[in-house]
Amino acid sequence: MKTTEYLHEILNEISRTAALISDSEADKLADQILSADQIFTSGAGRSGFMAKAFAMRMMHIGLNAYIVGETLTPPLQEGGLVIIGSGSGETKSLLHTAEKAKSLNGIITALTINPDSSLGKLADLTITIPGSPKEETGGDRKTIQPMGSLFEQTLLLFYDAVILKIMEKKELNSADMFTKHANLE
Repeated sequence: MKTTEYLHEILNEISRTAALISDSEADKLADQILSADQIFTSGAGRSGFMAKAFAMRMMHIGLNAYIVGETLTPPLQEGGLVIIGSGSGETKSLLHTAEKAKSLNGIITALTINPDSSLGKLADLTITIPGSPKEETGGDRKTIQPMGSLFEQTLLLFYDAVILKIMEKKELNSADMFTKHANLE
């Protein structure tokens, strides 16, 4: 198969998975974010990179967004929102983060392939992001991609869609966001 044919198939897979995400759950996340004084994002591995990209965009729209584990991250206050992306919903470090946030009266949102996972059960809101777990690529989760790529890609695009929804609600555009862009580059 040609490289561009792989690209087309990846886009088809993302389109199929995106169509399975709940609109009401997505809107609830946007509302949670808009009502939170603090928003923390977390994920492990590539899901962690997606969480960092999401936090960056939230900062660009003027929200108090932080990345769990960074040196400049403040303490979670009661009612702070913690958004955790985990394909399996069983990553030990992320479960620890969720448990700690719960003990501090934080609000947990989980984005996972498996809503019945340990993380999904701990969360106040669980959003199912279809994909294939890294150890499974067949069955009803068939993908040509390795490991958790489909979940991670869908997660990033979902986060970007949530940003667009928040921009709409706050009546913001890219020019507004650019005022928060780094300028020491």
